[in-house]
Amino acid sequence: MLLNNYQTEDFFDEMFTEGGHGVRPHYQRVADRLQSLDSGEHRRKQTAVDLAFMRGGVTFTVYNDDQGTERIFPFDLVPRVIPDTEWQRIEKGLIQRITALNLFLHDIYHDQKILKDRIIPPHYILGAKHFRREFMGFNVPKDIYVHVCGTDLIRDRDGNYLVLEDNLRCPSGASYMLENRAALKRAFPDLYRNARVQPVDNYAADLRKVLQYVSPPSLGSVQPNVVLMTPGVFNSAYFEHAFLARQMGIPIVEGRDLVVRDARVYMRTTSGLVPVDVIYRRIDDDFLDPTVFRPDSLLGVPGLVHAYRSGNVSLANSIGTGVADDKVVYYFVPKIIKYYLGEEPILPNVDTFLASEPQDRGFILENLGKLVVKSANEAGGYGMLMGPWASKEEIESFREQILANPRNFIAQHPISLSRHPTWCNTETGGGFEGRHVDLRPYILYGEKITVTPGGLTRVALRKGSLVVNSSQGGGSKDTWVLHGDS
Repeated sequence: MLLNNYQTEDFFDEMFTEGGHGVRPHYQRVADRLQSLDSGEHRRKQTAVDLAFMRGGVTFTVYNDDQGTERIFPFDLVPRVIPDTEWQRIEKGLIQRITALNLFLHDIYHDQKILKDRIIPPHYILGAKHFRREFMGFNVPKDIYVHVCGTDLIRDRDGNYLVLEDNLRCPSGASYMLENRAALKRAFPDLYRNARVQPVDNYAADLRKVLQYVSPPSLGSVQPNVVLMTPGVFNSAYFEHAFLARQMGIPIVEGRDLVVRDARVYMRTTSGLVPVDVIYRRIDDDFLDPTVFRPDSLLGVPGLVHAYRSGNVSLANSIGTGVADDKVVYYFVPKIIKYYLGEEPILPNVDTFLASEPQDRGFILENLGKLVVKSANEAGGYGMLMGPWASKEEIESFREQILANPRNFIAQHPISLSRHPTWCNTETGGGFEGRHVDLRPYILYGEKITVTPGGLTRVALRKGSLVVNSSQGGGSKDTWVLHGDS
Protein backbone atom coordinates (compact mmCIF):
# COMPACT_ATOMS: atom_id res chain seq x y z
CA MET A 1 0.00 0.00 0.00
CA LEU A 2 1.86 3.04 -1.30
CA LEU A 3 0.31 5.60 1.06
CA ASN A 4 0.50 3.60 4.29
CA ASN A 5 3.68 5.24 5.57
CA TYR A 6 2.87 8.76 4.37
CA GLN A 7 3.40 11.48 6.99
CA THR A 8 1.59 14.83 6.84
CA GLU A 9 3.77 16.35 9.60
CA ASP A 10 2.91 19.88 10.74
CA PHE A 11 1.64 21.24 7.41
CA PHE A 12 -1.68 21.65 5.63
CA ASP A 13 -1.87 18.56 3.43
CA GLU A 14 -3.92 18.73 0.23
CA MET A 15 -4.97 15.06 0.30
CA PHE A 16 -5.14 14.14 3.99
CA THR A 17 -6.90 15.72 6.95
CA GLU A 18 -4.94 16.97 9.94
CA GLY A 19 -2.68 14.30 11.38
CA GLY A 20 -3.12 12.14 8.29
CA HIS A 21 -6.07 10.30 9.85
CA GLY A 22 -8.41 10.57 6.87
CA VAL A 23 -8.57 11.33 3.16
CA ARG A 24 -10.33 14.55 2.11
CA PRO A 25 -13.59 13.60 0.31
CA HIS A 26 -12.60 15.06 -3.08
CA TYR A 27 -9.40 12.95 -3.04
CA GLN A 28 -11.06 9.62 -2.22
CA ARG A 29 -10.98 8.23 -5.78
CA VAL A 30 -7.33 9.22 -6.21
CA ALA A 31 -6.31 7.70 -2.87
CA ASP A 32 -8.15 4.45 -3.62
CA ARG A 33 -6.42 4.15 -7.01
CA LEU A 34 -2.99 4.80 -5.52
CA GLN A 35 -3.60 2.21 -2.80
CA SER A 36 -4.32 -0.36 -5.50
CA LEU A 37 -0.89 0.14 -7.07
CA ASP A 38 2.39 -1.44 -6.06
CA SER A 39 5.63 0.51 -6.34
CA GLY A 40 6.69 -1.36 -9.48
CA GLU A 41 3.54 -0.47 -11.39
CA HIS A 42 3.74 3.16 -10.28
CA ARG A 43 7.36 3.32 -11.41
CA ARG A 44 6.46 1.86 -14.81
CA LYS A 45 3.75 4.46 -15.31
CA GLN A 46 6.14 7.26 -14.29
CA THR A 47 8.82 5.98 -16.66
CA ALA A 48 6.31 5.82 -19.54
CA VAL A 49 5.32 9.46 -18.93
CA ASP A 50 8.97 10.57 -18.70
CA LEU A 51 9.74 8.85 -22.02
CA ALA A 52 6.70 10.47 -23.64
CA PHE A 53 7.85 13.88 -22.42
CA MET A 54 11.34 13.20 -23.77
CA ARG A 55 10.03 12.18 -27.19
CA GLY A 56 7.61 15.09 -27.27
CA GLY A 57 10.31 17.60 -26.34
CA VAL A 58 8.45 18.72 -23.19
CA THR A 59 11.44 20.58 -21.84
CA PHE A 60 12.60 23.79 -20.25
CA THR A 61 15.96 25.54 -20.25
CA VAL A 62 18.19 26.23 -17.25
CA TYR A 63 20.76 28.95 -17.82
CA ASN A 64 24.27 28.94 -16.30
CA ASP A 65 24.12 25.28 -15.34
CA ASP A 66 26.98 22.83 -15.83
CA GLN A 67 24.61 19.87 -16.26
CA GLY A 68 23.35 21.13 -19.60
CA THR A 69 20.60 23.57 -20.47
CA GLU A 70 17.77 21.43 -21.85
CA ARG A 71 15.82 19.36 -19.30
CA ILE A 72 12.63 17.32 -19.25
CA PHE A 73 10.08 19.16 -17.16
CA PRO A 74 9.72 16.96 -14.02
CA PHE A 75 6.18 15.67 -13.65
CA ASP A 76 4.59 13.86 -10.72
CA LEU A 77 1.77 11.44 -11.46
CA VAL A 78 -0.42 12.23 -8.44
CA PRO A 79 -2.91 14.95 -9.44
CA ARG A 80 -3.85 17.87 -7.26
CA VAL A 81 -7.64 17.88 -6.82
CA ILE A 82 -9.80 20.96 -6.13
CA PRO A 83 -13.52 20.65 -5.40
CA ASP A 84 -15.91 22.86 -7.35
CA THR A 85 -17.01 24.93 -4.33
CA GLU A 86 -13.39 25.81 -3.60
CA TRP A 87 -12.72 26.60 -7.24
CA GLN A 88 -15.69 28.96 -7.53
CA ARG A 89 -14.18 31.20 -4.89
CA ILE A 90 -10.76 31.08 -6.54
CA GLU A 91 -12.32 31.95 -9.91
CA LYS A 92 -14.24 34.93 -8.50
CA GLY A 93 -11.13 36.19 -6.74
CA LEU A 94 -9.01 35.97 -9.89
CA ILE A 95 -11.63 37.73 -12.03
CA GLN A 96 -11.87 40.48 -9.39
CA ARG A 97 -8.10 40.87 -9.36
CA ILE A 98 -7.51 41.08 -13.12
CA THR A 99 -10.46 43.48 -13.49
CA ALA A 100 -9.00 45.85 -10.90
CA LEU A 101 -5.47 45.61 -12.29
CA ASN A 102 -6.70 46.37 -15.79
CA LEU A 103 -8.52 49.49 -14.51
CA PHE A 104 -5.35 50.44 -12.63
CA LEU A 105 -3.22 50.19 -15.78
CA HIS A 106 -5.69 52.30 -17.77
CA ASP A 107 -5.70 54.90 -15.02
CA ILE A 108 -1.94 55.25 -14.58
CA TYR A 109 -1.47 55.64 -18.35
CA HIS A 110 -4.22 58.28 -18.53
CA ASP A 111 -5.58 60.40 -15.66
CA GLN A 112 -3.53 58.86 -12.81
CA LYS A 113 -6.40 59.45 -10.37
CA ILE A 114 -5.13 56.79 -7.99
CA LEU A 115 -1.87 58.75 -7.65
CA LYS A 116 -3.59 62.11 -7.31
CA ASP A 117 -5.79 60.67 -4.56
CA ARG A 118 -2.63 59.42 -2.80
CA ILE A 119 -3.84 55.83 -2.62
CA ILE A 120 -0.38 54.92 -3.94
CA PRO A 121 2.53 57.34 -3.48
CA PRO A 122 3.37 58.53 -7.03
CA HIS A 123 7.10 57.75 -6.80
CA TYR A 124 6.36 54.03 -6.58
CA ILE A 125 4.72 54.11 -10.02
CA LEU A 126 6.63 56.87 -11.82
CA GLY A 127 9.94 55.35 -10.70
CA ALA A 128 8.97 51.74 -11.45
CA LYS A 129 11.26 49.84 -13.79
CA HIS A 130 8.43 48.82 -16.12
CA PHE A 131 6.42 52.05 -16.17
CA ARG A 132 6.48 53.19 -19.82
CA ARG A 133 6.11 56.96 -20.08
CA GLU A 134 6.03 56.56 -23.86
CA PHE A 135 2.49 55.16 -23.55
CA MET A 136 0.88 57.92 -21.50
CA GLY A 137 -2.44 58.77 -23.16
CA PHE A 138 -2.33 55.78 -25.52
CA ASN A 139 -5.60 53.87 -25.86
CA VAL A 140 -4.97 50.15 -26.17
CA PRO A 141 -7.42 48.08 -28.26
CA LYS A 142 -10.70 47.40 -26.39
CA ASP A 143 -9.09 49.04 -23.30
CA ILE A 144 -7.62 45.64 -22.35
CA TYR A 145 -4.01 45.71 -21.14
CA VAL A 146 -3.66 42.19 -19.71
CA HIS A 147 -4.96 39.52 -22.06
CA VAL A 148 -3.15 36.59 -20.44
CA CYS A 149 -2.43 36.44 -16.71
CA GLY A 150 -0.91 33.76 -14.50
CA THR A 151 -1.51 34.50 -10.81
CA ASP A 152 0.44 32.41 -8.31
CA LEU A 153 -1.58 31.12 -5.35
CA ILE A 154 -0.40 29.37 -2.21
CA ARG A 155 -2.17 27.91 0.83
CA ASP A 156 -1.06 28.64 4.37
CA ARG A 157 -1.00 26.36 7.40
CA ASP A 158 -4.78 26.69 7.79
CA GLY A 159 -5.51 25.97 4.12
CA ASN A 160 -6.37 29.57 3.20
CA TYR A 161 -5.61 30.60 -0.38
CA LEU A 162 -3.31 33.63 -0.68
CA VAL A 163 -1.97 35.45 -3.75
CA LEU A 164 1.80 35.21 -3.88
CA GLU A 165 2.28 37.28 -7.03
CA ASP A 166 0.72 38.31 -10.34
CA ASN A 167 2.36 37.60 -13.69
CA LEU A 168 1.03 40.14 -16.16
CA ARG A 169 3.72 40.39 -18.81
CA CYS A 170 4.51 37.04 -20.42
CA PRO A 171 3.22 34.38 -18.01
CA SER A 172 4.54 30.93 -18.83
CA GLY A 173 3.53 27.35 -18.07
CA ALA A 174 0.20 26.89 -19.86
CA SER A 175 1.76 24.34 -22.22
CA TYR A 176 2.81 22.20 -19.26
CA MET A 177 -0.73 22.42 -17.89
CA LEU A 178 -1.99 20.93 -21.18
CA GLU A 179 0.76 18.32 -21.48
CA ASN A 180 0.27 17.24 -17.86
CA ARG A 181 -3.42 16.65 -18.49
CA ALA A 182 -2.68 14.54 -21.57
CA ALA A 183 -0.14 12.50 -19.57
CA LEU A 184 -2.57 11.84 -16.70
CA LYS A 185 -5.29 10.74 -19.10
CA ARG A 186 -2.90 8.15 -20.55
CA ALA A 187 -1.57 6.97 -17.18
CA PHE A 188 -4.92 6.68 -15.35
CA PRO A 189 -7.71 6.71 -17.99
CA ASP A 190 -10.36 5.05 -15.80
CA LEU A 191 -9.60 7.23 -12.78
CA TYR A 192 -9.76 10.40 -14.89
CA ARG A 193 -13.03 9.41 -16.51
CA ASN A 194 -14.70 8.43 -13.23
CA ALA A 195 -13.52 11.52 -11.35
CA ARG A 196 -15.49 13.85 -13.68
CA VAL A 197 -12.76 16.45 -14.09
CA GLN A 198 -13.41 19.78 -15.79
CA PRO A 199 -11.45 20.00 -19.08
CA VAL A 200 -8.58 22.36 -19.86
CA ASP A 201 -8.20 21.30 -23.49
CA ASN A 202 -9.84 24.40 -24.98
CA TYR A 203 -7.24 26.81 -23.51
CA ALA A 204 -5.50 27.33 -26.88
CA ALA A 205 -8.77 27.93 -28.71
CA ASP A 206 -9.87 30.40 -26.03
CA LEU A 207 -6.51 32.19 -26.23
CA ARG A 208 -6.81 32.51 -30.00
CA LYS A 209 -10.31 34.03 -29.60
CA VAL A 210 -8.88 36.59 -27.17
CA LEU A 211 -6.13 37.53 -29.62
CA GLN A 212 -8.60 37.87 -32.49
CA TYR A 213 -10.96 39.95 -30.32
CA VAL A 214 -8.33 42.64 -29.69
CA SER A 215 -7.34 43.01 -33.34
CA PRO A 216 -7.15 46.58 -34.72
CA PRO A 217 -10.64 48.08 -35.22
CA SER A 218 -9.75 49.12 -38.78
CA LEU A 219 -9.97 45.48 -39.88
CA GLY A 220 -13.74 45.43 -39.53
CA SER A 221 -15.02 41.90 -40.18
CA VAL A 222 -11.80 40.71 -41.87
CA GLN A 223 -10.20 37.71 -40.16
CA PRO A 224 -7.05 39.02 -38.42
CA ASN A 225 -3.63 37.49 -39.00
CA VAL A 226 -2.20 36.47 -35.61
CA VAL A 227 1.38 35.42 -34.89
CA LEU A 228 3.33 34.37 -31.80
CA MET A 229 6.61 36.23 -31.41
CA THR A 230 9.43 34.38 -29.61
CA PRO A 231 12.99 35.44 -28.72
CA GLY A 232 14.13 32.19 -30.36
CA VAL A 233 15.06 28.57 -29.74
CA PHE A 234 17.47 29.38 -26.90
CA ASN A 235 14.78 30.97 -24.73
CA SER A 236 13.85 28.96 -21.62
CA ALA A 237 10.19 28.80 -22.67
CA TYR A 238 10.69 28.04 -26.37
CA PHE A 239 8.97 24.66 -26.08
CA GLU A 240 5.88 26.49 -24.85
CA HIS A 241 6.05 29.10 -27.60
CA ALA A 242 6.17 26.44 -30.33
CA PHE A 243 3.51 24.32 -28.59
CA LEU A 244 0.98 27.15 -28.22
CA ALA A 245 1.54 28.42 -31.77
CA ARG A 246 0.92 24.91 -33.07
CA GLN A 247 -2.18 24.45 -30.89
CA MET A 248 -3.62 27.78 -32.05
CA GLY A 249 -2.70 27.15 -35.69
CA ILE A 250 -0.76 30.40 -36.02
CA PRO A 251 2.79 31.10 -37.23
CA ILE A 252 5.65 31.38 -34.73
CA VAL A 253 8.05 34.18 -35.65
CA GLU A 254 11.20 35.87 -34.43
CA GLY A 255 11.92 39.57 -34.76
CA ARG A 256 13.93 38.99 -37.93
CA ASP A 257 10.83 37.47 -39.57
CA LEU A 258 8.91 40.75 -39.22
CA VAL A 259 9.36 44.10 -40.89
CA VAL A 260 7.54 47.44 -40.61
CA ARG A 261 6.53 49.36 -43.73
CA ASP A 262 4.48 52.59 -43.50
CA ALA A 263 3.53 51.85 -39.88
CA ARG A 264 2.26 48.37 -40.78
CA VAL A 265 3.82 45.11 -39.62
CA TYR A 266 4.50 42.39 -42.17
CA MET A 267 5.76 38.84 -41.95
CA ARG A 268 8.37 37.69 -44.41
CA THR A 269 7.30 34.53 -46.24
CA THR A 270 8.44 32.68 -49.33
CA SER A 271 5.46 34.25 -51.12
CA GLY A 272 6.34 37.78 -50.08
CA LEU A 273 5.21 40.07 -47.27
CA VAL A 274 2.03 39.12 -45.39
CA PRO A 275 0.36 41.71 -43.10
CA VAL A 276 0.29 40.95 -39.34
CA ASP A 277 -2.60 42.26 -37.23
CA VAL A 278 -2.03 40.77 -33.77
CA ILE A 279 1.20 39.72 -32.07
CA TYR A 280 1.12 37.42 -29.04
CA ARG A 281 4.53 38.48 -27.87
CA ARG A 282 6.59 36.28 -25.56
CA ILE A 283 9.35 38.86 -25.32
CA ASP A 284 9.82 41.64 -22.76
CA ASP A 285 9.14 45.31 -23.53
CA ASP A 286 12.83 46.20 -23.45
CA PHE A 287 13.62 44.04 -26.48
CA LEU A 288 10.56 44.72 -28.66
CA ASP A 289 11.78 47.71 -30.65
CA PRO A 290 15.41 48.91 -30.70
CA THR A 291 14.33 52.37 -31.92
CA VAL A 292 12.34 52.99 -28.71
CA PHE A 293 13.72 50.76 -25.95
CA ARG A 294 17.09 48.99 -25.91
CA PRO A 295 19.05 49.99 -29.03
CA ASP A 296 21.26 46.89 -28.70
CA SER A 297 18.32 44.48 -28.99
CA LEU A 298 18.60 42.06 -31.89
CA LEU A 299 15.35 40.32 -30.93
CA GLY A 300 12.88 43.07 -31.75
CA VAL A 301 11.45 44.83 -34.78
CA PRO A 302 12.44 48.42 -35.64
CA GLY A 303 9.28 50.50 -35.98
CA LEU A 304 7.01 48.05 -34.11
CA VAL A 305 6.06 50.60 -31.44
CA HIS A 306 5.20 53.18 -34.10
CA ALA A 307 2.91 50.63 -35.80
CA TYR A 308 1.34 49.83 -32.42
CA ARG A 309 0.77 53.49 -31.56
CA SER A 310 -0.70 54.03 -35.04
CA GLY A 311 -3.37 51.41 -34.31
CA ASN A 312 -2.24 49.07 -37.09
CA VAL A 313 -1.19 46.13 -34.92
CA SER A 314 -2.27 44.83 -31.51
CA LEU A 315 0.05 43.38 -28.88
CA ALA A 316 -0.81 40.88 -26.19
CA ASN A 317 0.00 41.61 -23.50
CA SER A 318 0.15 45.38 -23.97
CA ILE A 319 3.40 47.31 -23.47
CA GLY A 320 3.70 48.70 -19.95
CA THR A 321 1.79 45.99 -18.07
CA GLY A 322 4.93 45.11 -16.10
CA VAL A 323 4.37 48.03 -13.74
CA ALA A 324 1.39 46.14 -12.31
CA ASP A 325 3.34 42.99 -11.47
CA ASP A 326 6.17 44.86 -9.82
CA LYS A 327 6.39 43.22 -6.38
CA VAL A 328 6.21 46.63 -4.71
CA VAL A 329 2.96 47.41 -6.54
CA TYR A 330 1.71 43.96 -5.40
CA TYR A 331 1.68 45.41 -1.87
CA PHE A 332 -0.98 47.91 -3.00
CA VAL A 333 -3.29 45.52 -4.90
CA PRO A 334 -5.81 45.21 -2.03
CA LYS A 335 -6.08 49.03 -2.07
CA ILE A 336 -6.34 48.96 -5.88
CA ILE A 337 -9.28 46.53 -5.68
CA LYS A 338 -10.99 48.68 -3.05
CA TYR A 339 -10.36 51.91 -5.02
CA TYR A 340 -11.66 50.79 -8.42
CA LEU A 341 -14.28 48.19 -7.47
CA GLY A 342 -15.33 49.23 -3.96
CA GLU A 343 -14.81 45.64 -2.81
CA GLU A 344 -12.64 43.78 -0.36
CA PRO A 345 -10.21 41.30 -1.95
CA ILE A 346 -11.67 37.81 -2.25
CA LEU A 347 -8.14 36.39 -2.36
CA PRO A 348 -5.87 38.21 0.11
CA ASN A 349 -2.19 39.05 -0.33
CA VAL A 350 0.60 37.66 1.79
CA ASP A 351 1.53 40.22 4.48
CA THR A 352 4.32 42.29 2.94
CA PHE A 353 6.91 44.85 4.10
CA LEU A 354 8.34 47.56 1.82
CA ALA A 355 12.05 48.21 2.23
CA SER A 356 11.56 51.76 0.91
CA GLU A 357 9.39 52.65 3.92
CA PRO A 358 11.70 53.63 6.84
CA GLN A 359 9.76 51.74 9.51
CA ASP A 360 9.45 48.60 7.38
CA ARG A 361 13.10 48.85 6.34
CA GLY A 362 14.23 48.91 9.96
CA PHE A 363 12.16 45.82 10.70
CA ILE A 364 13.50 44.01 7.61
CA LEU A 365 17.15 44.76 8.39
CA GLU A 366 16.74 43.60 11.99
CA ASN A 367 15.07 40.35 10.91
CA LEU A 368 16.79 39.35 7.66
CA GLY A 369 17.48 35.89 9.03
CA LYS A 370 13.76 35.30 9.62
CA LEU A 371 12.22 36.76 6.43
CA VAL A 372 11.89 36.01 2.74
CA VAL A 373 13.24 38.99 0.79
CA LYS A 374 12.44 39.44 -2.91
CA SER A 375 13.69 41.77 -5.63
CA ALA A 376 10.86 43.82 -7.10
CA ASN A 377 11.25 42.69 -10.71
CA GLU A 378 12.98 39.32 -10.67
CA ALA A 379 11.22 36.07 -11.60
CA GLY A 380 11.84 32.33 -11.64
CA GLY A 381 12.98 32.19 -8.01
CA TYR A 382 15.97 34.45 -8.70
CA GLY A 383 16.85 37.56 -6.69
CA MET A 384 15.41 36.05 -3.52
CA LEU A 385 16.73 35.56 0.02
CA MET A 386 15.24 32.71 2.06
CA GLY A 387 16.39 34.12 5.40
CA PRO A 388 15.93 31.09 7.69
CA TRP A 389 17.92 28.89 5.29
CA ALA A 390 20.49 31.46 4.09
CA SER A 391 24.16 31.70 4.97
CA LYS A 392 25.58 34.70 6.83
CA GLU A 393 27.27 35.80 3.61
CA GLU A 394 23.97 35.77 1.67
CA ILE A 395 22.22 37.72 4.43
CA GLU A 396 24.94 40.38 4.53
CA SER A 397 24.93 40.64 0.75
CA PHE A 398 21.19 41.35 0.77
CA ARG A 399 21.62 43.83 3.60
CA GLU A 400 24.01 45.85 1.42
CA GLN A 401 21.66 45.63 -1.59
CA ILE A 402 18.66 46.80 0.45
CA LEU A 403 20.58 49.76 1.86
CA ALA A 404 21.82 50.70 -1.61
CA ASN A 405 18.42 50.43 -3.33
CA PRO A 406 15.51 49.99 -0.89
CA ARG A 407 12.85 50.60 -3.61
CA ASN A 408 13.87 47.31 -5.19
CA PHE A 409 12.98 45.01 -2.28
CA ILE A 410 10.03 43.65 -0.35
CA ALA A 411 9.97 41.14 2.50
CA GLN A 412 7.48 38.61 3.79
CA HIS A 413 7.31 36.14 6.65
CA PRO A 414 7.98 32.58 5.41
CA ILE A 415 4.73 30.74 4.81
CA SER A 416 4.47 26.99 5.32
CA LEU A 417 3.10 26.20 1.86
CA SER A 418 0.63 23.35 1.72
CA ARG A 419 2.07 19.95 0.87
CA HIS A 420 0.98 17.17 -1.43
CA PRO A 421 1.86 13.47 -1.69
CA THR A 422 4.64 13.24 -4.27
CA TRP A 423 6.58 10.22 -5.48
CA CYS A 424 10.21 10.40 -4.33
CA ASN A 425 12.91 7.95 -5.37
CA THR A 426 14.95 6.61 -2.46
CA GLU A 427 17.72 4.07 -1.95
CA THR A 428 15.08 1.48 -1.03
CA GLY A 429 13.08 2.05 -4.20
CA GLY A 430 10.83 5.02 -3.57
CA GLY A 431 7.62 6.10 -1.89
CA PHE A 432 5.28 9.02 -1.28
CA GLU A 433 6.47 11.99 0.72
CA GLY A 434 4.98 15.43 1.28
CA ARG A 435 6.33 18.19 -0.95
CA HIS A 436 5.34 21.87 -1.00
CA VAL A 437 3.13 23.09 -3.85
CA ASP A 438 1.68 26.28 -5.29
CA LEU A 439 -0.88 26.87 -8.05
CA ARG A 440 -0.76 29.05 -11.16
CA PRO A 441 -4.22 29.38 -12.77
CA TYR A 442 -4.46 31.08 -16.17
CA ILE A 443 -6.87 33.96 -16.76
CA LEU A 444 -7.81 35.12 -20.26
CA TYR A 445 -9.31 38.56 -20.83
CA GLY A 446 -11.07 39.10 -24.15
CA GLU A 447 -14.75 39.65 -24.85
CA LYS A 448 -15.22 38.18 -21.36
CA ILE A 449 -12.88 37.01 -18.60
CA THR A 450 -12.38 33.26 -18.33
CA VAL A 451 -10.31 31.23 -15.87
CA THR A 452 -9.16 27.83 -17.11
CA PRO A 453 -10.43 25.29 -14.53
CA GLY A 454 -7.17 24.02 -13.08
CA GLY A 455 -3.85 25.56 -13.99
CA LEU A 456 -0.30 24.50 -13.26
CA THR A 457 0.45 23.04 -9.85
CA ARG A 458 4.17 23.44 -9.23
CA VAL A 459 5.92 21.24 -6.70
CA ALA A 460 9.21 21.71 -4.85
CA LEU A 461 10.85 18.32 -5.41
CA ARG A 462 13.68 18.92 -2.95
CA LYS A 463 12.83 17.85 0.57
CA GLY A 464 11.94 20.86 2.73
CA SER A 465 12.28 23.35 -0.14
CA LEU A 466 9.68 26.10 -0.57
CA VAL A 467 10.93 27.11 -4.04
CA VAL A 468 8.77 25.51 -6.72
CA ASN A 469 10.23 27.14 -9.86
CA SER A 470 11.49 24.72 -12.51
CA SER A 471 14.71 26.74 -12.77
CA GLN A 472 15.29 26.01 -9.07
CA GLY A 473 14.66 22.25 -9.18
CA GLY A 474 10.85 22.21 -9.12
CA GLY A 475 8.40 20.06 -11.04
CA SER A 476 4.67 20.01 -11.66
CA LYS A 477 1.40 18.09 -11.28
CA ASP A 478 -1.85 17.96 -13.18
CA THR A 479 -4.57 20.02 -11.49
CA TRP A 480 -8.10 18.59 -11.41
CA VAL A 481 -11.10 20.80 -10.78
CA LEU A 482 -14.09 18.55 -10.21
CA HIS A 483 -17.59 19.15 -11.56
CA GLY A 484 -20.00 20.47 -8.96
CA ASP A 485 -21.76 17.16 -8.29
CA SER A 486 -18.61 15.01 -8.22
